[in-house]
Amino acid sequence: MHMAASDENFELTAAQCARRVGISVRALRHYEQAGIIKPRRTDKNWRLYGAREVARLYEILTLKHLGLSLQEIRGILVGRTTDLAGLLGMQSETLQAQLERTQNSLATINTLRGKIAAGGDLSIDDLLKLTKEANMADISPDAVAWRRYEQARPRSEKKIDPSLYGQYAGNYLLDGLGYVITQKDGRLFTRMTGQPELEIFAEDVDRFFYKAVQAQLTFTRDHTGTVIGLVLHQNGYEQAAPRVQEVVVSELEKGLSERVKNRQPFENSEALLRQLIEQHQRGEPDYEQMSPLLAQAASEQIDVINADLARLGPLRDISFKGVSPEGWDVYDVRFEEGELEWRFTLAADGKFAGILIRPPL
Repeated sequence: MHMAASDENFELTAAQCARRVGISVRALRHYEQAGIIKPRRTDKNWRLYGAREVARLYEILTLKHLGLSLQEIRGILVGRTTDLAGLLGMQSETLQAQLERTQNSLATINTLRGKIAAGGDLSIDDLLKLTKEANMADISPDAVAWRRYEQARPRSEKKIDPSLYGQYAGNYLLDGLGYVITQKDGRLFTRMTGQPELEIFAEDVDRFFYKAVQAQLTFTRDHTGTVIGLVLHQNGYEQAAPRVQEVVVSELEKGLSERVKNRQPFENSEALLRQLIEQHQRGEPDYEQMSPLLAQAASEQIDVINADLARLGPLRDISFKGVSPEGWDVYDVRFEEGELEWRFTLAADGKFAGILIRPPL
């Protein structure tokens, strides 16, 4: 009896599966030996691949395409079921980013080709824009996409030696902000400057995760085994934070407290905001003046921001409101057709580390 491919009992032999997927039988064996796929065995010990195994192959090959090693893939997949919805979302996000980048590059190239065809010369601005487009084409969103996928996967709590918590407790410096780790009654908590305290849970030795947000921490050690820093894994990015003396964080928090109390904005704060708004109104935000994490988020939201600004019309007035408890400069921004509240914070290198745009409260 012929069995349709949609039948949940439909299975393929190793040779059939390899041929239809486009890989070798040897590769299938390799993935099985690595423990990341487990085909069903018949009474005669033949391997059979059904929907579950093909879904796992899709997951393996997608992560492999993103540049992950087999060891890295194994670390992500072993012990958990395939998350097709998450994986499809990751691929959709990656392809959409690639499509938008390609469309923008084609629009630029076609405009400049038309200029040359009409007998004109390319200006230095034209050439700089063309060069920037070429450079942007080399920046793949794949790495960010797969890290987001990995960071969003379910985590399982694991008991570790509680004496290790004392090694993690301390002060760290994360992009100009204090990151404080404390232990209380056999539990571990984190607090970033100006933000509430959150508990973290052990996934393994030196590896922790949040339950309140999709983020993880990895503690790093030197050759003597001493904890010397941590890495925050969030939103597809990895931010390193070296360990520092308590006085460093204390001074940072004291400075923030004084900025909030005295309503003291960043140096050249209003000029920076005006420049930022003007760039977005032109549809040409300077991503190089943003942290990598912010640049990625801003590029994903550029169409929405541009549409809102086009609807609001020309800029009329900017009014400083104060400094938020987290250290963000807060402004009311008035346009011809409405108002928005803009908030931003700067990283230690002076680049924008965060931008928030919302209706005024």
